[in-house]
Amino acid sequence: MPLLENYALKQLNTFGVDVNAKLYVEIFSEADLLEVFSNQAVKENKLLVLGGGSNMLFTKDYDGLVVKISIKGIDVKEDGNDILVTAGAGEVWDSLVKYCVANKYAGIENLTLIPGTVGASPIQNIGAYGVEIKDVFESCTAFEIATGQIKTFSKADCGFAYRESVFKGKLKGQFIVTAVTYRLSRTAKLQTHYGAINAELERRGITTPTIADVSEVVAAIRVSKLPDPSTIGNAGSFFKNPIISRQVFDDLLAQFPDIPHYPAPDGRVKLAAGWLIEACGFKGVVEGNTGTWKNQALVLVNHGGATGQEVYRFSEKIINTVQQKFGVLLEREVNIF
Repeated sequence: MPLLENYALKQLNTFGVDVNAKLYVEIFSEADLLEVFSNQAVKENKLLVLGGGSNMLFTKDYDGLVVKISIKGIDVKEDGNDILVTAGAGEVWDSLVKYCVANKYAGIENLTLIPGTVGASPIQNIGAYGVEIKDVFESCTAFEIATGQIKTFSKADCGFAYRESVFKGKLKGQFIVTAVTYRLSRTAKLQTHYGAINAELERRGITTPTIADVSEVVAAIRVSKLPDPSTIGNAGSFFKNPIISRQVFDDLLAQFPDIPHYPAPDGRVKLAAGWLIEACGFKGVVEGNTGTWKNQALVLVNHGGATGQEVYRFSEKIINTVQQKFGVLLEREVNIF
């Protein structure tokens, strides 16, 4: 596999930040990974695994090896009423969702239009509108960099939490996901209570929705709120929705009775980061070449020519302002490099 030097990454990150990688290689199979990491010179460089480039912000050139995962393929097996769908880590996530909806495999319809690739789905435990990958995850295979072996991870192995997994924790940097298997179903258990899904279904006069209806509605909601990375640089939701204790929430509710909130594990409460940011006056703000999206304050954008440092400084300003007003510390969802 050829290692390319000083490789431009502007077209490979959805923020459209103009940076270069010291070394770059594109991977199309597990055998390619074994070949690349058999090279001792490769192991001496720091490593960044790249999928769709949709959940990252480059603040400078990457002084190491960028490995672009382009492993494709979708395989389907039946298991009673369940459907086991295995997809290569390089498959575009939304293309997989469309494939499953078209074939009436239920379970990931709420995750329509999430940018990125399949390989990132268990790493991030991606989620939207009341559904997370952990809800449908069966297993994944991953290449162990140190040994060159392919290992299988069950749901229990992955240690899923809100936007977290073992791959972002104790095993960070040790494995590269090569394929993911999802346990879907022919019998839909629709999740329509989160966000504006029910309201949009009612507006369309749909009383008995299908997974196709839910997917279409989610897509419409996302398009109405989120900018298209092909026209304006962004990484989708820049911050995680904060999860706070019940006591802290009760104090906030007394001060802000209309604060949106949702139940979280262990009696805690999840807040809407976008609402907090908007309440601080940041919705649609333009600051230099960056700012927040006009329809969703949770999304930071590159209006053209923004550097990663510029976006990062603006995000710091938002974090500080929200903490001063609400006493809640926002955490970035995107990875910073």
